[in-house]
Amino acid sequence: MAHAARAAVLRQPGGVPGIEPVTLEEPRPDELLVEIRGVGVCHTDMVMRDQHLPVPLPVVLGHEGAGIVRAVGRDVTDFAPGDPVVLSFMSCSHCPSCDEDAPAYCHNWFPLNFFGARADGSTGLVDAGGKAVHSHIFGQSSFASHALVNRRNAIKVPGDLPIELLGPLGCGIQTGAGAVLNSCRVRPGSSVAVIGAGAVGLSAIMAARIAGAATIVALDINPARIELALDLGATHGLRADADSYPGHAAAAGCPAGFDYIFDTTGIIGVVNEAITALAPRGEMALVGAYAPGTPVGADPTFIMSGGRVIRGIVEGSADPQRFIPELIELYRAGQFPFDRLIERFPFDQIADAIEAGESGRVVKPVLILP
Repeated sequence: MAHAARAAVLRQPGGVPGIEPVTLEEPRPDELLVEIRGVGVCHTDMVMRDQHLPVPLPVVLGHEGAGIVRAVGRDVTDFAPGDPVVLSFMSCSHCPSCDEDAPAYCHNWFPLNFFGARADGSTGLVDAGGKAVHSHIFGQSSFASHALVNRRNAIKVPGDLPIELLGPLGCGIQTGAGAVLNSCRVRPGSSVAVIGAGAVGLSAIMAARIAGAATIVALDINPARIELALDLGATHGLRADADSYPGHAAAAGCPAGFDYIFDTTGIIGVVNEAITALAPRGEMALVGAYAPGTPVGADPTFIMSGGRVIRGIVEGSADPQRFIPELIELYRAGQFPFDRLIERFPFDQIADAIEAGESGRVVKPVLILP
């Protein structure tokens, strides 16, 4: 049986998604039909909108969804209608990375998350005229009232939490927190610099506090973001454009450099300069969305002689089935108040939500569905 829904369909590169009636297929044996209650607007959605990633059109974007299971495929035994779920990225379950519980580095990552279709090339949506619309972005395409998702995408969460706010845990929030707690495993007493105080950067700052870092430096050009970072656990807030990165390290009491630097800006010139502020055995974590073909420039003697590391990170190296429940428990304990990053927008105001996020006026816009 098909299901009627409403979805924000992107039809032109760089355009504004328009809300349209669509029809979803019945869930396949390994799929869930999820009624979306809230979905975060992520920078990666804008990267896909602008065709910097190979996403086919027309398409329904959205990959930070959360909602209620309404139907399950015949082979699904671990979810039932009525279950609240957070949706995250898709992985194949059988490559070497997935076999080692590292689904963020799935060998099939790009086709499963960016090609706008299931693994077999099929899409689960048609528009009012009966024409196919690309779906399954990050396995979910959750800029919609309902989404078809593989059971691997869904993480069951407690029913007493505000489900409409939990969607960003599935991408941006887990990316920042996981970069600190999973990828780099920041040491207690160490020094951390986070470049860019957006949703990913602020999540990294909260996680660095949880990890016990002694010095946590927020670097941004937005004074309001710097103030928020200080409120969420940063020990220092500095204007990123006011000094060199070694100068920032000295100003924060780290004359030998930072033990960890997390770049969330995706600006390769920032990365290349920040590398020079790494302490011996320091790690440079690349967490932003970088333009393909832009080279990292580093003095190999500087890297080698100090045992320094340049590390690429996807989705905070997280296994969402394990990590999202951990973040929820930290939130319950008052240690990870990610909800302070969120501003709600009605689904019909998706254009305003996108503008608010891109302008920097809002850290994490979340679209709310009735």
